[in-house]
Amino acid sequence: MFEDRNRGKGGFVKTFLTALVTSLGVGVLLFLFASQYIVRDVEQQPQVGETKNQPIPQPLSIQQQQTPNNTTQGGTIQGVAKSAMSGVVGISVLKVASSSIFDRNSESWGVGSGVIVSSNGYILTNHHVAGGKNKRIIVSLEDGRNIDGTTVWADPILDLAVVKINATGLQAIPFGDSTGLTVGEPAIAIGNPLGLQFQRTVTSGIISALNRTIKIDTDGGTNYMEDLIQTDASINPGNSGGPLLNSKGQVIGINTVKVTTAEGIGFAVPINIAIPIVNRFIESGDFVEPYLGVFAYDKEVVPYLDNTINIDSGVYISNIDENGPAYMSGLRVGSIMTEVDGKEINTMMQLRAYMYSKKPGDTITITYREGDATKNSSIKLAAKEKDGLVTR
Repeated sequence: MFEDRNRGKGGFVKTFLTALVTSLGVGVLLFLFASQYIVRDVEQQPQVGETKNQPIPQPLSIQQQQTPNNTTQGGTIQGVAKSAMSGVVGISVLKVASSSIFDRNSESWGVGSGVIVSSNGYILTNHHVAGGKNKRIIVSLEDGRNIDGTTVWADPILDLAVVKINATGLQAIPFGDSTGLTVGEPAIAIGNPLGLQFQRTVTSGIISALNRTIKIDTDGGTNYMEDLIQTDASINPGNSGGPLLNSKGQVIGINTVKVTTAEGIGFAVPINIAIPIVNRFIESGDFVEPYLGVFAYDKEVVPYLDNTINIDSGVYISNIDENGPAYMSGLRVGSIMTEVDGKEINTMMQLRAYMYSKKPGDTITITYREGDATKNSSIKLAAKEKDGLVTR
């Protein structure tokens, strides 16, 4: 009798362990497949019943999803929200379907968020919010004013855009340093989830991971967004273009996309890539992008393109403009760029941030590998004009 009982218990334990291992395995597989369901985080339609008219801002509604003790390292969530609230705007964009420009029924409002980055009206947001062709842009300020705006710069690969409104005396939110972030530190998001009826909603969480790469399907084809900040601070449609803040109330990223099949997985573009662009607008009122003429990927992305290519450092040139400065200076498809002006580069975000601190006509030195050989090339940057043309 004693032996029979032990034998029964052993069978139950084995069955339980088998079921547990199987469940864990399925859970991991589901998580891996979730990356296929990442979407841009923008409310494409206005409030119900307002498909043809400008979305009407409602009274402010501040909702806080708080950490248990409602504090962050260095300050409270309430303090950060209070200091940054007036620097967050709603952005309503009227777009017309390209196939029917004369059909007013094809007009629709999209709603996103933005960050005031200068007192004289420069606003940072996402390309998929304010980039591309649009009929009208209206920026909604915290004080109730609605001001027409103009997109003065946009980049679909970075998913960033700069909008200008004619206003002065605005409160800008200060920039932080996204290169100094650590996993686990507090993160606070402010934006307009689900349209303007919930404008300036505050959510909080942590930095979940750094240097994430995700695959995005856009109108222009498949794109890989690299070096993103991952956070579990709640991000919903309409939050696009809003700030991700640290515990000091500084902007460390611009919220851009989320995973729709999972809770608490959102992404932001690191702010450091935008700082030189914003500074140029503030200083001179314009930004002409310096043009290198290469399309390159981080080492994490390369296996998706060709699993026979393995690089341990640098960025891999997958496409190159044969009329561009890099090609003219000797770089080719397959070259691996490792340094710019003596500074190590392992991501395209690092290279872009450095290049954006330069002006067209400036010369940079690229160190790169071709096979076993390491070479240096002096390259004079061209100017990438706003209409897409390149001048030298």
